[in-house]
Amino acid sequence: MRDHYDVIVIGGSAAGLSAALVLGRSRRSVLVVDAGEPRNAVAEGAHNYLGREGVAPSELYRIGRDEVAAYGVEVQPGRIVAASPTDGDGVDPVGFSVTLDSGRVVAARRLVVASGAVDVLPKVPGLAEQWGRGVVHCPFCHGWEVRDQHIGVLVTTPNGVHHALMFRALSDRVTAFVTDPTLVDDTAREGFAARGIRVVDDSVRRVRSSDGVLTGVELGSGEVVALDALAAASTAEARVDFAAGLGLTASDVVVNGFRFGSALTVDAAGQTAVRGVYAAGNVAAPMATVIASAAAGVQAGVAAHGDLVQADLAAALAGAAAGSGAAAGSGAARVSG
Repeated sequence: MRDHYDVIVIGGSAAGLSAALVLGRSRRSVLVVDAGEPRNAVAEGAHNYLGREGVAPSELYRIGRDEVAAYGVEVQPGRIVAASPTDGDGVDPVGFSVTLDSGRVVAARRLVVASGAVDVLPKVPGLAEQWGRGVVHCPFCHGWEVRDQHIGVLVTTPNGVHHALMFRALSDRVTAFVTDPTLVDDTAREGFAARGIRVVDDSVRRVRSSDGVLTGVELGSGEVVALDALAAASTAEARVDFAAGLGLTASDVVVNGFRFGSALTVDAAGQTAVRGVYAAGNVAAPMATVIASAAAGVQAGVAAHGDLVQADLAAALAGAAAGSGAAAGSGAARVSG
């Protein structure tokens, strides 16, 4: 194993492996450190990924690891516990030191953060056990699979109204469970009525299942409503605990006045506020689908490579200038002698 790489990629899912693929094909030395905890691990399939529609996430990432390995990229299981900037390697003034949970310390000229996000779920007993199966969150990721079924929508945020309408496009049997009456105004209720969405103004005490299959919800009143699926919004929090030493922290992501989660701030190329550190995927865009995360990973890899190209050029020009000056000094000495 090496102790210095051109790029270390933190995270080995869609974004991280896509960045690694671009960098490996550009003949960069790359290490991918993967904790093996992709956000979509519980899902049966990844959808809207052209050419791989419905592929199991584990299979998609297995294929990706094989593909990057063909270009010399190293993939190591593990978790990054600390990262900090250094003074570079004497040629490139930008550099980083990364510590793995195994104790291994590795240096890199650039970093790509693709560590993803973790879903913080509504605190309803029984919901977490059904997450990614009977409990879904994205109509694009899971909607087709629950089409024409009786779908419940847990309205816990101002965006819950839109959430319910999105699932209504997939089924004519939708029930909105409004946990807080202030979240749904009269205009929204008129829209629900016009679209045939039943509204239940009550808390949801628990999600009920039988033999691992969701069967419905139990309300605060004790009433049980039978369902085939339940849609619920999560809060997606960026996995960036290790980045404090880099001076990076996640910022709140607010959509329509609702805090959706947290993410690293990046520009169009994936560059963070720290020079030489790029980010892609759900760590920078919590609402990004798998294919969007992969595209962002490609862009971050391209940007990191371009940055290294310029650093290599600067080093070469500095070396040439130093060599030219030394040669001129030697020639002057011979003439005077």
